[in-house]
Amino acid sequence: MEKIEERFANLNIVKRSSGTKEPTYLLGIDTSKTVQAEKENLVAVLCSNGSIRIYDKERLYILREFSVYPGLLNGVKFANSCDSIYSSCTDGTVKCWDARLASEKPIQLFKGYPSNIFISFDINCNDHVICAGTEKVDDDALLVFWDARINSQDLSTTKDPLGTYSDTHSDDVTQVCFHPNNPNMVVSGSTDGLVNVFDISVDNEEDALVTTCNSVSSVSCIGWSGKDYKQIYCMTHDEGFCWWDLNHLDTDEPITCLNIQDVREVINVKEGTLEYLIGGLYHEKMDKLFVVGGTNTGTIHLMSCTTSGLIHVTSLHGGHAATVRSFSWNTQDDSLLTGGEDAQLLLWKPGAIEKTFTKKDSMKIASSVSQRVRVHSNDSYKRRKKQ
Repeated sequence: MEKIEERFANLNIVKRSSGTKEPTYLLGIDTSKTVQAEKENLVAVLCSNGSIRIYDKERLYILREFSVYPGLLNGVKFANSCDSIYSSCTDGTVKCWDARLASEKPIQLFKGYPSNIFISFDINCNDHVICAGTEKVDDDALLVFWDARINSQDLSTTKDPLGTYSDTHSDDVTQVCFHPNNPNMVVSGSTDGLVNVFDISVDNEEDALVTTCNSVSSVSCIGWSGKDYKQIYCMTHDEGFCWWDLNHLDTDEPITCLNIQDVREVINVKEGTLEYLIGGLYHEKMDKLFVVGGTNTGTIHLMSCTTSGLIHVTSLHGGHAATVRSFSWNTQDDSLLTGGEDAQLLLWKPGAIEKTFTKKDSMKIASSVSQRVRVHSNDSYKRRKKQ
């Protein structure tokens, strides 16, 4: 663990984003994955004002911005094979833009069914299938699927769904995450507390459901981890953490590796306290699952995940002045991008010489923005548990 501690304790800020006219929370970050992007390093940032900003990674300079007002965007994701950016929208669509074009008009529009309000989505690793999760409307909480491929015979920019899964979640589908290498595997999470794993190559929803895991709380974050990504992890809106091993599905071994109802109560942070979880990342080179959390004053805590619990690795200070909401980790060079409620996008690199910055005493944004930030309730799930 010493080498890991040294590596991440040596992370320094090398760049801060340029200021903007309208300060917003930075809710999500993704970086372009194409070979061409390695030269220009495009970064897409989801903002609480409903827009997506495109930055040059090294300079953190805003290149362009996409907006869909009055709808709100949820999530941001680059395609794996090109510089297209996707985001689900509360207007019942998933939109796709070309990150290198200044046009505000999406190049593709994936339409949902009437009354769909999308609050989560993902695109699979070969860019063929999009899946989006909906808010619960009446008795329906859906996973909606589209074919994302561009058909030379049909150059229409609007696409209708392939179909839905409608029976496996009973409340808002807050998270959707495809497997990093297997285009047919997808995991979904909901305020009903359930985390479902599907094989979408199977014809019907019932048979496609591989397994259901129960977090016993409203799901805020899910992801894949472990060798060949045969494990899944989950974070909840009340700062719980669960970790399951799908290798044990056909054995007598329990699939639960770790289940912590409130990480804040059990983690031993060397410097201060942990107030919330941000997300996780499986580091292939280290074969380690890391969990990222923080404090409301901007400190970032990095934790290593083991079957005996979460172990504090290091803390990053002096960057943000308010709650950190998002991060993107480049495992090739271990650089880190972080975004927060202080409207700042920061680039951290190991061993870099910290440049001089003029840091504002407090950059926290007025609470008027809070209406853009959806908080999910798990009350309905708790009621069902008592019945």
